[in-house]
Amino acid sequence: MSSFADDLFIFEIANNHQGSVAHGKRIIDAVGDIAARHGIRAAVKFQYRDLDTFIHPDFRDRDDVPHIPRFLGTRLSDEQFRTLIEHARSRGLVTVVTPFDEISVRKCVEQNVEILKIASCSATDWPLLEAVAAAGRPVIASTGGVTLPEIDKVVSFFGHRAVDFALMHCVSIYPTPNERLHMNFLGKMKNRYPHIRVGYSGHEAPDNTEVVVAAVAKGADLLERHVGVPAPDQGIELNKYSVNPEQADAWVAAALRAREICGPGEEKTVTEAERQAIRDLARGVYAAGSIDSGEEIGGRAVYFAMPRQEGQLSSGDFGRYRASYRASRAYGEHQPIREEPAADPVSDIRELLHDAKGMLYEARIAPGDGNQVELSHHYGMERFRETGAIFIHVLNREYCKKLGIMLPGQSHPTHRHTRKEETFQLLWGDLSVERDGETVELTPGDTLLIERGTPHAFASRSGGIFEEISTTDVRGDSLYDDPAINRLDPMQRKTILEAW
Repeated sequence: MSSFADDLFIFEIANNHQGSVAHGKRIIDAVGDIAARHGIRAAVKFQYRDLDTFIHPDFRDRDDVPHIPRFLGTRLSDEQFRTLIEHARSRGLVTVVTPFDEISVRKCVEQNVEILKIASCSATDWPLLEAVAAAGRPVIASTGGVTLPEIDKVVSFFGHRAVDFALMHCVSIYPTPNERLHMNFLGKMKNRYPHIRVGYSGHEAPDNTEVVVAAVAKGADLLERHVGVPAPDQGIELNKYSVNPEQADAWVAAALRAREICGPGEEKTVTEAERQAIRDLARGVYAAGSIDSGEEIGGRAVYFAMPRQEGQLSSGDFGRYRASYRASRAYGEHQPIREEPAADPVSDIRELLHDAKGMLYEARIAPGDGNQVELSHHYGMERFRETGAIFIHVLNREYCKKLGIMLPGQSHPTHRHTRKEETFQLLWGDLSVERDGETVELTPGDTLLIERGTPHAFASRSGGIFEEISTTDVRGDSLYDDPAINRLDPMQRKTILEAW
């Protein structure tokens, strides 16, 4: 599912505009040039503070309080910020603002800013977060210096308010040394919040491009860096964690190379060239001595060596089907064994179970040991990947629990129960349930009640794992719309395994 945060590069101006609209435009133009050169989706981010209310009156003239002199010395009016916002839009850039107070949130809405950002220091500023949540804009929340329980609260806060939001892993040390980056935590957040986009906001040294490579490798969906344009003739120097345009260009290039290396998704693609390279190294099965026609092939009668010739059994084929071979012809010593393997239903079932186990591993679901496993194959095992399901029987008392596993593209035909009431809860993947003529698309966490006598069928596009909670499961209680299935004995359409 696409998100406002996908593949977004954010260039944080902060106070690097130095209180000058002209200099702010120079930074925006530099960002626009980088975005055009690399063909990326880029954003410019500003910081808004209503300084007349944000700073206590007694502290406005103090030079000894951190940050206040810098904020006051780089002040821009609302109209000046509006000018910079419009200039960013004219360069095709997304507009992002970090508001530090409620008045600034209202200004963001008035100026039609596209995305609001929560600074790490504001992550638990609940009055501000309430205003941001009510603004009706997508939100990005930074997590520098914020504990994991506090992040959980932020996730819960925005989740309850149906805010479209993303998280940013960052470290509030300026600049951040490599040993303090804790990039593995980004991966932890992606696992902990699987339906939330997670990015990385960097404060490392400006010439460090290794960090963004690590962030992309950990799955960062969006990336952010502070950017500025030095102007020594005007006394403008960058801080120790802001990149200049050349460094920003190198940073983007490194991120794009890392994305290319990581690939567009998590699926593995095996090319024909790669398969041929593997075939060229495969060992074939050869006769160790004379083999008569009709003689069983196995044991010391054969050996394995490369190359594998056209039409010859490989060592892998032989290992899988070795109990199924009987020579259809006579073979002389060192001749390649060319046989068609007999059907091996046991190996076919094992392949299905391996697929199901792999899905459980990926979903991080541990079904436990010793549970009975049921393969429902309504039109035979040869059509199981098309029609069927795998059920793990966890318990069956006055209440019953099963884990249902649907392979990609698999469907379970329409049926009903006369004695059993059940509820499905999708744990992982996707599941489409047709209940009494109505189709319900479940997403992880969704539950669906199926009352006694209600016709229902289910299917999965890319694979799904669901929990079935029901009253006692009774054999023979499933009545199918297809009479051909009903005519089968339950044991003809089920394969029961005591362990897998």
